[in-house]
Amino acid sequence: MPWLSAVLALGAAALFAVGAVAQQQEAATHSDAGGARLMLRLITSPRWLAGSLGNVLGYALQATALAAGSLLIVQPVLITTLVFALPLGARWNQRVITRGQIIWALALSAALATFLLVGHPQGGNDISPLHDWWSSIFVCGGIIVVVGAASLAATPRLRALGFAIVTGTCVGFVSALTKSVVHFLGHGIGPLLSHWETYALIAVAALGVFTQQLAFQAGSLEISFPATMILDPVVAVFVAIDVFDEQVQATGAEWILIGVCAAVLVAGTIALARAGAPTARSG
Repeated sequence: MPWLSAVLALGAAALFAVGAVAQQQEAATHSDAGGARLMLRLITSPRWLAGSLGNVLGYALQATALAAGSLLIVQPVLITTLVFALPLGARWNQRVITRGQIIWALALSAALATFLLVGHPQGGNDISPLHDWWSSIFVCGGIIVVVGAASLAATPRLRALGFAIVTGTCVGFVSALTKSVVHFLGHGIGPLLSHWETYALIAVAALGVFTQQLAFQAGSLEISFPATMILDPVVAVFVAIDVFDEQVQATGAEWILIGVCAAVLVAGTIALARAGAPTARSG
């Protein structure tokens, strides 16, 4: 049921936003720590753990949404996490939400709604053989390795953006894996534990959590989070079409409108990331 999956995804977006803001607040206070030392500090922080609980609950709603609908519906709806997270982050960081940020947040939401109405996304398969995954694995793996390596030597602002790109790639790939894992879970623990997707999900999710904390540590939520939340559906949609044979049903004119929506999503991400630059204004 498309409407049910969209509603569940919207609830997941709100929970992800609360979790992201809480985790960014905590990670930013440990600028002197890196790698394993950073994670050791975070996992003993009540605020970070509370944010993690929000993410876990959000993921549970996302998984339920994927069981009820397709990746092409669920993942774009999760872009609304931006609309929830940016005002929360600004409030907690004592920053002013500018008119431009509001306009871009509304534009992102409008572009998302237009895509869902015009694209008529159609579900495909819940599972696919491993050989159908290889192209997606190579593309996503290449992004993670290249951008992750480049981010290590970058300035704090670019490091936040780079690790956010890695995180978004991981999260999008995990979302696609979740579609299959939920299917296996419906058939019992045995099938769940006997397929590679389950273990790949755990490994990629752990990497995504780690790189997200590095992004939160390096820069403000406004710099890192938009890139993560846009890449999540982009990667998930790519895998959905490449692996699961999900489709967008559109005519020639509708494809033009979908292209405009994609351009708005990219432009909005860049604008919101730039808006996250350090400023003298405070709330």
